[in-house]
Amino acid sequence: MAATDDAEELLGPILRDVSRAFYLTLRVLPAAVRPQIGLAYLLARTTDTIADTDLVPAEQRLQTLRQFRARIRDDAAPPVDFSSLASEQKNPAEATLLQRSADALDMLDQLTPTDRGQVQLVLETITRGQEQDLERFGGNGDGSTLTALQTADDLDDYTYRVAGCVGEFWTRLTRTHCFPNAQLDDTAFIADAIRFGKGLQLVNILRDLPRDLANGRCYLPAVDLAMAGLQPEDLRDPANWPKLQPVFEPWLTKARDHLTAGGRYTLAIPHAHYRLRLACAWPILMGAATLDRVRAANPLEPNQLKISRATVRGILWRTLWRVPFRGLWNRLFTI
Repeated sequence: MAATDDAEELLGPILRDVSRAFYLTLRVLPAAVRPQIGLAYLLARTTDTIADTDLVPAEQRLQTLRQFRARIRDDAAPPVDFSSLASEQKNPAEATLLQRSADALDMLDQLTPTDRGQVQLVLETITRGQEQDLERFGGNGDGSTLTALQTADDLDDYTYRVAGCVGEFWTRLTRTHCFPNAQLDDTAFIADAIRFGKGLQLVNILRDLPRDLANGRCYLPAVDLAMAGLQPEDLRDPANWPKLQPVFEPWLTKARDHLTAGGRYTLAIPHAHYRLRLACAWPILMGAATLDRVRAANPLEPNQLKISRATVRGILWRTLWRVPFRGLWNRLFTI
């Protein structure tokens, strides 16, 4: 009974408090995959919190991240002490997440071997990406030093490691538990799932550019900036937007193309699986609305470019009433 209560709390109020947007998606997922996907998200948020606690030295965060990855991989690995990291959290929800990590790991240990393997695999990939990110940017927490990724391949690799792999994980899990006998081109289906995840991460990168720059991180490749005659430091001045725009807009297009692949992925899900189709449609349409806001703004200005709650409610309503109707549903994805 206690284990059930822990799971309900972890996948209920604790997950809601660390991500209201994903909480919506989790609630609509079919029961057959909701615990596994929710748990994978909580563990990924835990590792993200480890990596992003700038008040703790980068080397200590790297060590803790590696220790936690080892425990995710092997239940015989030593437990991880999160007390110092938890004490440095400004967000009480993230402190709670760290403090309840042992309960999340207990949930992982109780999954079937196949599902546990899938969660372990995606967390291995995500934490490798976070480790790489810490090695690049870990010493830049105060923003005094600004480091940029070097090439478009570096950015593509990063978006795969922290998000594209999630699309792959999601697909293997839902394919197994929800529609194992559906006739699909699995190669194309998984390729679109990976692009779906990459697109969502790229949207976040383009939207959060000023905040990342303030934290010493530039995800726009240095090669692209050099083509515009810019250095990473130049992006801290919003007046440089006209110079950046010619190399920034292709990334907006790339993000939208990835979301279009996500739409194609959603349309390939068998029609009877309403919950899965809604769970995919919501982040795609919210991502597209966010891109519209970024495109209409000067993205170097420290503006709040997140979409409004009214926009989110509109997306929820628009999808909920259309989901039973093939033609109306399909038209949602002309993004």
